[in-house]
Amino acid sequence: MTSTGEEQGKAGAGRDGPLWWDRRRSALWDVGLGAVSAVECGVEGVGFAREAGIPVFTGVLFGLLVGSVLVLRQRWPIVVVLVGIAVSPAAMGFLLGVVGLYTLAASEVPRRITATLASMSLAATFVAMYMRTRAADPEVTLTLVITLSVFVAVALTVPPVLFGLYTAARRRLMESLQERADSLERELSLLADRAEERAEWARTEERTRIARDMHDVVAHRVSLMVVHAAALQAIAAKDPVKAAKNAALVGDMGRQALTELREMLGVLRAQTPKPAAVAVPVALVGSFEDGPTLGELEALVGQSRAAGMVVELDVRGEYRAYVAEVEQTAYRVVQEALTNCHKHAAGARVVVRLAHRQGEVAMQVENGPCDGKAAEPGLPSGGNGLVGMRERVLALGGVFVSGPTDGGGFKVSAVLPSERG
Repeated sequence: MTSTGEEQGKAGAGRDGPLWWDRRRSALWDVGLGAVSAVECGVEGVGFAREAGIPVFTGVLFGLLVGSVLVLRQRWPIVVVLVGIAVSPAAMGFLLGVVGLYTLAASEVPRRITATLASMSLAATFVAMYMRTRAADPEVTLTLVITLSVFVAVALTVPPVLFGLYTAARRRLMESLQERADSLERELSLLADRAEERAEWARTEERTRIARDMHDVVAHRVSLMVVHAAALQAIAAKDPVKAAKNAALVGDMGRQALTELREMLGVLRAQTPKPAAVAVPVALVGSFEDGPTLGELEALVGQSRAAGMVVELDVRGEYRAYVAEVEQTAYRVVQEALTNCHKHAAGARVVVRLAHRQGEVAMQVENGPCDGKAAEPGLPSGGNGLVGMRERVLALGGVFVSGPTDGGGFKVSAVLPSERG
C-alpha cells in the first residue's frame, strides 16, 4: 500500500485486512518488516547502551521499541521517518530509515512535507556519520570525512525517496489508465444503448410507414372494387358487356391489391430483427425504391375514371425524377385523396393538380359538391387518411393543408421539397 492510513480508512470497499491494512498480505508484510527492524535495532541497541553508559537490557529494549515502529509505516509514515531521524545519532534504524523514506515518498503526503523530512534525514545522517568518523579516527583528513559522510547520507536517503516517488507516479498512472478504461467501457455501454434505441426507433418508424402504405393500398383498391361492384350490380341485367368489363376491372383491382400487399409483407419479413441483432435495419429506406412514382399518376387517375368518377388531371411544369421518398409520398397523397373522394363525394367532379416547381413539387386534389344523383358506396372510414397524409408530408419537411372549400367541396394540398432534407 502506498497511501496514508487516513485515506485507506476511507476506501473501505473490498478490504479484507485487519486494522488499517486493506489486505492481509500487506499486514503480514508490514509485521514481518517490523519484526526484522526490531531485531536490527535491538542488536544495535547493545552498542548504543555501551556508548551511553546504560544497562544493555535497557538499550536492547529501546532498540526493539524503535524498530517495531516500522509496523506503522502505512498508517503514519511521517511518524516512522521522524523516529528514524531521531535515532540516527545512536547509529540504529537503518531499515527503519530506508523503508520509512520510501513509504513517505510513495504515499499521498504533500510533496513539500516529503522534501522537508527527506532533507532532515539527509542532514541527520550526514551529521551522525561525520561525528562517528571523526571520533573513530581523529587523524583522518577532513576532506575524506566529509566525502564519506556525504556519500553515506545520500546513499541512505536519495534512492528510497526516488524509488518511492517512482512508485507513486506509476500508481497514479495505473489509476488514470483504469479510470480511462472504465470511462471508455461506460461510453461504449452508453453508445450500445443508444444504438439499440436508434434501431428500435428505426424499426418503429418503418413499421409505421409500411402500415400507412398498407392502409393506402387497401383503402384505394378496395374502394375502387366496391364502386365497380356496385356498378356491376346495377347494370348486370341491362348491359352484360359493360358488366363483364366491370367484373374484369374488379378482378384486376383485387390482383393488384394482393400483389402490393405481398410486396409490403415481404419487406416486413425481411426486416424482422434477429434476437442478437443491434444494428439499424439496412433496408429501411431501400423499400421506397419499390414503391409507386409520379409517372404512374395518369394510370391512378384512369382507375378512378374507370370507376365512374369525373377526374381532371392538370400537370404543370417539366417533370423530372425526384428521390424515391418524394415520388412515393406525392403519389400516396393523391391516391388517398382520390380514395376519400370515392368514399365521401360520390358523383362530384374532381380536379387533380400537379406542379413541378424550382426545388419543390406541389399537388392538390379538389372535389366539388356531390351531385346528389350517385348513390353513396357505403365505404367505412377509419379516420386515418388525412392523418397519414400529414405525417408523410411533414416527415419530409413539406407543408400539408386540407379542409372544405367555399363551393361546398373539399381540398387537399401538399408541397414537398424536391430533395429530402
